[in-house]
Amino acid sequence: MASAVVQVFGQPASTDVARVMACLLERKLDFELVRTDAFRRGRKLPELVKMRDPSSKVMLKHGDTTLTDSRDICRYVCTEFPRWCTRDLYGAGALERASVEKWLQAEAQSFDAPSAALAFHLAFAPRLVGVPSSSPAAAPDGIDDEEEARRAATVAESERLLLRVLDVYDDALGRSAYLAGGEFTLADLSHLPNAHYVACSARGRALLASRGNVARWYAAISARPAWRRVVGVQARSAHCPCALEA
Repeated sequence: MASAVVQVFGQPASTDVARVMACLLERKLDFELVRTDAFRRGRKLPELVKMRDPSSKVMLKHGDTTLTDSRDICRYVCTEFPRWCTRDLYGAGALERASVEKWLQAEAQSFDAPSAALAFHLAFAPRLVGVPSSSPAAAPDGIDDEEEARRAATVAESERLLLRVLDVYDDALGRSAYLAGGEFTLADLSHLPNAHYVACSARGRALLASRGNVARWYAAISARPAWRRVVGVQARSAHCPCALEA
C-alpha cells in the first residue's frame, strides 16, 4: 500500500490539516492536498463558537485506508512508511514510543482545549467577525455586552488552564531539549498547529514567552523547515488568520 497516492482533504488553515501536512513533510513523503473550504464569512460569533475550528477537519486517503483524526493519521504515517523515514518521529523502540505517546496524550487531553480556545478567540474570531484580539474587555460593534463578557471569561479561563499546562511542560523541558527526550518527535510536532495560532497574537506570544524552557522549545520546533513549509502554504490561503512570514 505504500506506493498508493496519499491524499489529504481539508483547508490548510485547519490545525488538523496543518498537523498532518507537517508530519508528511517531516517524513519527506509526497502527498496531494485536496482543498475544502468550510469558512463562511459573516457568521455570528455564537455560531462560530459552536464550530470552534471554522477551518473544518481533515481526512487522509491512502489506498483503501481512510482516516479522519489528525493524530491517528500521524501515527499511521509514522508506522505505514517506516523504511522511508529519515527521522524516527514515533520512537525507535518500545520505551521511546511510550514516551512519545505520553506527550501525545498530554497534548490531546490537556494542551489542545485551552490552546484551541485561545487560537479561536485571539486569531480566528478577530478576522471573521471583528472581535479585538488584544483587549477582550472592549466589545466591538455588533457584539452585545453579554456575548463579549462570555468571550472575555473564556479567554481568561483558557489562559489560566494553558499556563497550568505550560508549567508542567517547562519543568520537563528543563531536563531535555524536547518533550520526549533529546530528539524532535511527533510529541513536539503535534503541538505546533495550535501553538502557532496562539503565537499570532501579542497575548498568546506573551503566554508562550512567560515560561523560559517552553519559549526556547517553541522557537526551535517552529523554525523547522517542514513546519515553515506548512506556514508558507497557510500564508497563501485567504483564510489564514496569522500574518507570519513563511
